[in-house]
Amino acid sequence: MEEILPNQGAIKVKALFFGPLAEMIGHKVIELSLLSGTTVGQLAERFDLTQMLSKGLLIAINGEIGADLETILEDSSEIAFLPPVSGG
Repeated sequence: MEEILPNQGAIKVKALFFGPLAEMIGHKVIELSLLSGTTVGQLAERFDLTQMLSKGLLIAINGEIGADLETILEDSSEIAFLPPVSGG
């Protein structure tokens, strides 16, 4: 984990995991302190979710589905990781 230096600043975000992702991660909600400038993609990498993006994983920031991986997270953001829905 990266060390936060005094001049870098930090933000707090809430990550939400749904369906099988919650089981895989072991939590439905995790509050995190991150370095300012952290992207959605970096957060997905932190939880080993980047490979799931090609399989239909969606990411929402503050209720807006379809977040770009290069989006820089802001303080107090809520990031939801939504697994693909299977139907029959």
